Amino acid sequence: MTALAASGLRARMESLDLLANNVANASTGGYKADREFYSIYTSSEAADVGSDDAMPVIERQWTDLSQGALHSTGNPLDLALSGRGFFTVQGPDGAELYTRNGSFRIAADGKLISDDGYAAQTVSGAALTLSPAQSVEVMADGTVRQGATNVGQLAIADFADTTALAKQGSNYFVADPAAKPAAPTATLVEQGQLEDSNAGPAEGAVRLVDVMRQFEMMQKAVLLGDDMSKQAIEQVAKVNP
Repeated sequence: MTALAASGLRARMESLDLLANNVANASTGGYKADREFYSIYTSSEAADVGSDDAMPVIERQWTDLSQGALHSTGNPLDLALSGRGFFTVQGPDGAELYTRNGSFRIAADGKLISDDGYAAQTVSGAALTLSPAQSVEVMADGTVRQGATNVGQLAIADFADTTALAKQGSNYFVADPAAKPAAPTATLVEQGQLEDSNAGPAEGAVRLVDVMRQFEMMQKAVLLGDDMSKQAIEQVAKVNP
């Protein structure tokens, strides 16, 4: 019982860390929540004797890429994706990074950059350069126009196997080198809008309370198991030889 409860405590601690991160990013634009996938571990000894002693463990974490709600900002450089895919930006080491946070601005050199200063990429692989003096119009397919001129088309990347994506930090993803991105077919670029986090604060708070209650129950089970072991040792010591 003590071993089972201790295993449950460890799993619940991992869940608390994950949930705390989700709650902390509930207001982060385009953030995608992390979830846990559980499995049951049974030792070979327990399996051999047909025991029901099984320990819950977090087999892996996975990222929930479901769509977040869109809200209007009125800023023409704020962009959101309605559907699958990610904006493509050039990371600090030149590698491509992917994000759902479409909060962009124009840098001093005219490049369209993210909040972290990463240049937005076009389908040709070049950085998108704009004139600060002209208005910006973004079409649903990501084509960017200034006046009568098509400046470029934003690179929107999608992955058939989303497990090839890993969180890089600061709301960016990096893809496995073997994974080849492709343009999504039904995704629309929404100008003047941003995507909210899909980690709802209310849901996170409820789950945190639930996990804390489970944690406390398992703590009591550990203490009970220790007490039972202590009493058993004391009773054996009292038995006359």
